Amino acid sequence: MRTIRLDVQYDGTDFHGFAPQPSARTVGGELEDVLGRVLGQRTRVTSAGRTDTGVHAQGQVVSFHTESAIPCWELKRALNALVGEDLLVKDASDAPEGFDARRSAETRCYGYTIWNGSDRNVWERRWMGHVAAPLDVNAMDEACQSLVGRHDFAAFRTHRSQDDTEKGTVRKVKSARWWRDSAFEPVMRFEIEADAFLRHMVRTIVGTSILIGQGKLPTSEMGASLERKERAGAGPTAPANGLTLLRVTY
Repeated sequence: MRTIRLDVQYDGTDFHGFAPQPSARTVGGELEDVLGRVLGQRTRVTSAGRTDTGVHAQGQVVSFHTESAIPCWELKRALNALVGEDLLVKDASDAPEGFDARRSAETRCYGYTIWNGSDRNVWERRWMGHVAAPLDVNAMDEACQSLVGRHDFAAFRTHRSQDDTEKGTVRKVKSARWWRDSAFEPVMRFEIEADAFLRHMVRTIVGTSILIGQGKLPTSEMGASLERKERAGAGPTAPANGLTLLRVTY
């Protein structure tokens, strides 16, 4: 039995998330469908990160098991010929025995992009959240430094039933930072890397950061929310379209 690793990119706008659903188009569902056609057998895939409806991926990793002897280069070509234009298999490779895209991952890194301008950006609306009011990126970056380290992130989750109950709500954040794009000042970027994330954790951190950037909350509020462990004390959940799974490390 072989274990295959797929490195995948997708525009999440027209997908109802990753997890297969019987009556909706999803990334996992489409991959399982085309794998079944190519391999001639029912195939279940495991993803490194469960992206929600509208969330994108530049560096998603997927694994599955198969008895097929099809070469990886041929598998990649066949899959890309059958999936939609908003989904791309960047690479297909044989993985070591025991490899699991989710359980073997050491860290995941997500990025969030904001168009911070009075007018909406029509051309990039699929990829960026929009905030019209001026934002203090330095205050936002300062606030997020309190997230680095191992903490209980209960204040930044929204769906308890959909989190990994075995891990609880403690996660280890390796890095978190906000900055303005030097090439295009209205664009603000956020990156956060951690061992794992709770459902909507990144988007809730972004929503809290926006309130801090607008001066509606002090920079100390990010750390205070961590300490309180209550969802009501954090900011709103930011829109999904600005969020992208950038990379997974093993």
